[in-house]
Amino acid sequence: MQDIVTYDAPNAQGRGGARHLSAVLPAVSAALGAPVSTRVHADAAGLQTALGIPSARSVLVVLVDGLGFWNVVERKGHAPFLRSLLSDSANSRPISSSFPTTTATALSVFGTGTCPGLTGMTGYSQINPATRELSQMIKFTGGLDPLAVQTQPTVFEQLANAGVRVTTAGLYQFKNSALTQAALRGPKYISGPNAEANALAAAKATHTPGLTYLYIRDADKMGHQYGWRDEHWVSAFETVDEQLRTVVSRAARGTLLIITADHGMISSNPDTRIDIAEHAELREGVDVVGGEPRAVALYAREGASTDEVNALAERWRDFLGSRALVYTKDEAIRAGLYGPGELMREDVRAYLGDILVLATGDVTIVDSRVQTDMATRLPSVHGSLTKAEVDIPLFMDVL
Repeated sequence: MQDIVTYDAPNAQGRGGARHLSAVLPAVSAALGAPVSTRVHADAAGLQTALGIPSARSVLVVLVDGLGFWNVVERKGHAPFLRSLLSDSANSRPISSSFPTTTATALSVFGTGTCPGLTGMTGYSQINPATRELSQMIKFTGGLDPLAVQTQPTVFEQLANAGVRVTTAGLYQFKNSALTQAALRGPKYISGPNAEANALAAAKATHTPGLTYLYIRDADKMGHQYGWRDEHWVSAFETVDEQLRTVVSRAARGTLLIITADHGMISSNPDTRIDIAEHAELREGVDVVGGEPRAVALYAREGASTDEVNALAERWRDFLGSRALVYTKDEAIRAGLYGPGELMREDVRAYLGDILVLATGDVTIVDSRVQTDMATRLPSVHGSLTKAEVDIPLFMDVL
């Protein structure tokens, strides 16, 4: 099922609006008594009410990379702490991630409380308009400057400027990374030698009023490497649950705990894998292939006319049929995939693919001409708009 994510109002499935990753930190700011407005979410107090987030002097927000709502539901038998949270009716409904459901985009939406049309971080890889070179948006390869691309203030920055204590506990290598600079700048950053030490540091931070943010990555890493149904992923999931229990046992009493994610994961199918390199009708007229296997960004040859781009989109639609949703850039913007169309920065338009291809089912779309064999055969992936990829948890508890 494809659920188009909107930011301004819930659609028929009750998605968008407050029940969106972009709303989490603005709602938390209101819970701390220092409401932060963003260009997407002007009413932080209204978000707090809509999400049922209680007020608190200390809030701990944990983001578990790759831990989608339905991943938790299917494997809850391995995670007694998360299972106990899931059993609470307040935690039984997912919220929506951003589009594409990929880490760089989702973390910038989370960190700024806005949308990709404002953050400029529109996919796993996007073109540098000045050079036509692809930039990988976690490391900002290809000559893009994280501070020039992502110009929105983060919620962390705004809270710190208002005098709120804001702390991030994470791996040392992420402290000054390009992604941190772009999406999560502003807090005091503390790090230990390993994930357990970071969990303990986060718990200690909660004893001072304010906001603590903890990032946990191993579920996503194991999912890409082995598949999210593999025993390696299950072991990582069990470790995540143990880390969360450690945090809870050491955190200050009365701390508000919020657990969310950037996206979920699906299992790919080698039999439905489509390699652009093997099909001349897919290659023709395409200059650069960006994005990722579930959300492909096609950049037409430089100077292509609107008619040529439309014809290219139709050719892809004819080839793929029900295996993918195919949008032109303008169609994707009008559909609200990158946030409210009226907020789209003009310079961000240049980062977007001329055509967006969103895989359905268990399909992946790869290009072996420019991607490693391993990258084209990942056992679990994300990026598109299926429920398994879009739906993420918003688990809350007062400790």
